[in-house]
Amino acid sequence: MRRGRSSTPPAARSGRGRLLETGGGSRTEAFGVQEWLLLSSVAVIWGSSFLFIDIALEALRPGVIALARVGLGAVALALFPAARRGIGREDRARVAFLGLIWMAVPLVLFPVAQQWIDSSVAGMLNGAVPLFGAAWAVVLLRRPLARAQTVGLAVGFAGVVAISWPQVQGSRATTLGAGLVLLAVLLYGLAVNVAVPLQQRYGSLPVLLRAQLVALAALLPFGLWSLPGSRFAWRPALAMLPLGILGTGLAFALMTTLAGRVGGPRAAVATYFIPVVAIALGVALLGERVAPAALLGTALVVAGAWLTSRRET
Repeated sequence: MRRGRSSTPPAARSGRGRLLETGGGSRTEAFGVQEWLLLSSVAVIWGSSFLFIDIALEALRPGVIALARVGLGAVALALFPAARRGIGREDRARVAFLGLIWMAVPLVLFPVAQQWIDSSVAGMLNGAVPLFGAAWAVVLLRRPLARAQTVGLAVGFAGVVAISWPQVQGSRATTLGAGLVLLAVLLYGLAVNVAVPLQQRYGSLPVLLRAQLVALAALLPFGLWSLPGSRFAWRPALAMLPLGILGTGLAFALMTTLAGRVGGPRAAVATYFIPVVAIALGVALLGERVAPAALLGTALVVAGAWLTSRRET
């Protein structure tokens, strides 16, 4: 249910006149069952997205992938009547900005980068989202993070590096590919903060639907330009369904809800579990072995997430 303007937390109303605004989460307590369910759902969906991108690249160019996944995500969200609720005129520019920095630009950068960088490297670099999110929060809120959250973010990222390191060894990577992923991660860190006050004022679905429509319009020229270089194949086409409906529709809505509840930096810790999910998929579907470093890294990710989830002080 949409909450009235008077119920918006004071932190979310600060800086209302600025395009770049953020706020604290509406819940400062330690994560409860609902927060952990939101976090794990996002991690599972996004943890499989790099696999689906690799499959889609077998026949589709990056512009087509980005356009298709945003289009499918917008269609999925539009099926819910709550997504069609209005957005205040004073916030429409922020919603449009969110669509550009959270979807349009990064969703092009990742498939473009994965032409020169392996998905394992992309996944490891993507693990820095919580660190960038925390840095943006410090700048925008003009206050440091609590000690427990700071330590948790550092421990979690160390876990991501430990998990990814065995796969990264010998992987294909270039400076250009890594730079494009880091730019996307920088934008992700900003977006997860910008989403906080918008979600608190309107809910996730109205904000995400409009943001994805903006992204769809921005991606249309690039998608059409990429179309002649693409071809139809069933395997890549089917990979677009979970990538768009779940990865760009459902997961973004869940992530926005989590950010509104616990704040941008704490919500972004969901990305620490992405390589954990990738390992689980590799073991379950491909019969891969788990390196000792990955087991250590998983323990660090869990410990970092637990520290980050503690009550904010």
